[in-house]
Amino acid sequence: MTTIIVDDNKIARATMWQLASQVKDLTILGEFESSLEAYNFLKEQSVDLLLLDIEMPGLSGIELTKNLGSNKPVIVFTTSKKEYALEAFELNVADYIVKPVTPARFLQAIDRVREIIQSKKEKIQTNKDEFLFIRDSNIVRRIKFDEILYAEAMGDYVKLHTPQKFYAIHNRLAEVENRLPANRFIRVHRSYIVAVSKIDTIQDGALILNGKPVPVADAYRAALNKRMNVL
Repeated sequence: MTTIIVDDNKIARATMWQLASQVKDLTILGEFESSLEAYNFLKEQSVDLLLLDIEMPGLSGIELTKNLGSNKPVIVFTTSKKEYALEAFELNVADYIVKPVTPARFLQAIDRVREIIQSKKEKIQTNKDEFLFIRDSNIVRRIKFDEILYAEAMGDYVKLHTPQKFYAIHNRLAEVENRLPANRFIRVHRSYIVAVSKIDTIQDGALILNGKPVPVADAYRAALNKRMNVL
């Protein structure tokens, strides 16, 4: 699982970072002191879990949640106030932790998050579609998942690379990631998602897929190694 921490209090962020870093299957991709910073990050990159304070200057945690729409991460609110609980759970968040956050209470929330994420993965795996449709220039084209080597973000476009050619579609990489089956693809960089079964070798910190190198960012390396089950 991947996560980011959003809290305007530096000590609270440090506490949450310490707790999250002790969970082996949780990778921290960053911390932010404002909801707006987190919102801009999430426009470019998807995460599994959002550890989110509520009362922050400017955009509150609840307002951020509403602005993220239907493709938002699993959210756990961490706040010093109890009075937002009802409104928070109406937004279908995973949990609501009142500060100070204890290790036992944090792990309880993480267990709940795991259950939610696993449920989402099972829904994806039961999807019988083996392809997706893309708009390639003026043509709507069908591409099989098995044909895709990797997806690459290029400004306002995403390139879907196949062994023969690539297709450029006008979309964000986060949206493409949502459309690709999680049991087949994994993000390895803020600009790259790869098909796990297409990885040939790892050389000098890069993946080689069909002879083409793809960089691996440090933030994603542990999750990739675990997914590849390297001996």
